[in-house]
Amino acid sequence: MNVFGIGLPEMGLILVIALLVFGPKKLPEIGRSLGKAVRGFQDASKEFENEFKREAQQLEESVTMKAELEENKMANPTPMDNNQTKMNTQTSETL
Repeated sequence: MNVFGIGLPEMGLILVIALLVFGPKKLPEIGRSLGKAVRGFQDASKEFENEFKREAQQLEESVTMKAELEENKMANPTPMDNNQTKMNTQTSETL
C-alpha cells in the first residue's frame, strides 16, 4: 500500500505521533475533518473536470458547425455572393 509515496510503516508512525500529540479524544475529530476536506477537494476537482470537458465539447461543436457552413457556402454560392464578386471585380478594374 503506497499513498502519496508513503508506505504502511510511515503511515503507522505518523498515526502514533498524531495520537501522542492530539490525544485519543481529539484524533477522531481531526480525522473526520480531514476526510471532509479531502472529499470536498475531490468533488471540486470532478466539477472542474466536467466543466472543462463540457466547454471543450462545445468548442469542438462550434468549430465543426463553422466548417460545415464554410463547406456549404463554397459548394452552393448564393446569387448575392456572385453579385458581390462582380462588383468587387468591376471596382478593382476601374482602379
